[in-house]
Amino acid sequence: MSSQNNHQVTVPEAKQALNNMKFEIARELGINLKQGDNGDLSARENGYVGGYMVKRLIQQAEQQMAGQMGNTSNYTGQ
Repeated sequence: MSSQNNHQVTVPEAKQALNNMKFEIARELGINLKQGDNGDLSARENGYVGGYMVKRLIQQAEQQMAGQMGNTSNYTGQ
């Protein structure tokens, strides 16, 4: 069993938006992320950026779902 990371974007059209989000979050956190090799960053710094990306994506999905649920008159909650 191989432990291989697969960093392929599921929706290729979202690749640039995710990349932009990564740099925006790094900037907000005060992490000097640059294009290309970021081998000088610690695992903790990289983890912060990835963690905040996941947190923001979950928030966006929840907001989108809440908006859809609010617009669905047939929703029964089941």
